[in-house]
Amino acid sequence: MISFLADTFTGVFTPPLRIKEFTHQLYFVANRSLFIIALCVSFAAVVTILESSFHMKMVIQNDSMVPGFAAVLILRELGALVTALLLCSRVGAGYASEVGTMQITEQVDALKMLGIDPINYLVVPRLLACIVGGVLLTVIANVTCIIAAMMVSQSYLGYTPGVFIASMHRFVQMKDLFFAMIKGACFGAVIPLVACYFGFRCQQGAEGVGRVTTNTVVVASIAIIVIDFVLSYTFTHLY
Repeated sequence: MISFLADTFTGVFTPPLRIKEFTHQLYFVANRSLFIIALCVSFAAVVTILESSFHMKMVIQNDSMVPGFAAVLILRELGALVTALLLCSRVGAGYASEVGTMQITEQVDALKMLGIDPINYLVVPRLLACIVGGVLLTVIANVTCIIAAMMVSQSYLGYTPGVFIASMHRFVQMKDLFFAMIKGACFGAVIPLVACYFGFRCQQGAEGVGRVTTNTVVVASIAIIVIDFVLSYTFTHLY
């Protein structure tokens, strides 16, 4: 794994820069994932508002702080994490099956015979696309979450958008969005690295492809949650 990471890091700074492949992968990561991410984070925001209101009313008999707390939770945690886990399921599984199939059908060996570095050709464009796509989708997911939370706050709790935004200003800082973008980039980097690592080690036909796909989703999901803990703990010292 260390050798694979070192080769990938070196490949990022080694020409040729495969702009066309990067653009193709960015379209696959960002545009093809946009609808499902926007839909899922919207429902996650609605559940966050409803649960926060229920528990605040139960504990302190007042839910006036729900909009502010929900906005903080969305920006610091919910948007980036839900986006990454959805990308892991969709993009990570796709990359693992694609690279795994290329491995067992000897297409990777064919690339080597043609003098093409598989790391530079397969891993680097996917890595860069997932980093950029992770940042873009995290920002879009956060904005979508806030809008959904604002709408349900108005319809269910009776707080107007003006009250919601005023409450946001009390709790949210600009660095919350910046930290969320850092999380999006780190989460995005993990997905293709894990997927391609397992894909290059695929064996035993269709059964092997299924195994590397499952391993990719499980390992990448665990890695994302661990990285989320490390980054969240680090960011708490920067406020």
